[in-house]
Amino acid sequence: MFNDDEGERDAWFRALYAETFTVLFRIARRICYSDEAAEDLVHDSYIKAVERWRIFPTLNDAKYWLIRVVKNGALNYVKRKGREQKVYQRYFRETEERSPSPEDDTLRNHDAEALKAALASLPDKFRSVLVLKEYAGLNYKEIGRVLGISEGNVKVRVFRAREALSALLREGTGDVS
Repeated sequence: MFNDDEGERDAWFRALYAETFTVLFRIARRICYSDEAAEDLVHDSYIKAVERWRIFPTLNDAKYWLIRVVKNGALNYVKRKGREQKVYQRYFRETEERSPSPEDDTLRNHDAEALKAALASLPDKFRSVLVLKEYAGLNYKEIGRVLGISEGNVKVRVFRAREALSALLREGTGDVS
């Protein structure tokens, strides 16, 4: 069933997995404080290792390479989440700073209508990722599965969709912020 190369790779991977999973998971979880994100990062690192399995002279070499990959991936995850958090905080701070007045309901309804119109004017590929991300609450991996595209492609589309939506809303209100 297996040729010698596949059997050797499988044995190598099993040994590597047994030796490194706990350490890699702890590192990722400690950096990003999320079991789900840590699991994804470790899984992705194993995929990269299996693709390059022949370049490692020993399991220790692979182990230390994996630790660097997971550490860097976790740090990038934290940076990305920090940037997203700043955007949300800025949005909520701006909305909280508005003083409540009788006109607020009218403005809120107008804003909702402007948002619906701007969202409707986005291209399908942008509108679909935004709806799945913001309204359905799916993560990037789930959106990728639904749309049949890579997780990286989903991230790019979400970013571009948010930028386009922001530009449309600024144009519609005359806001230049």
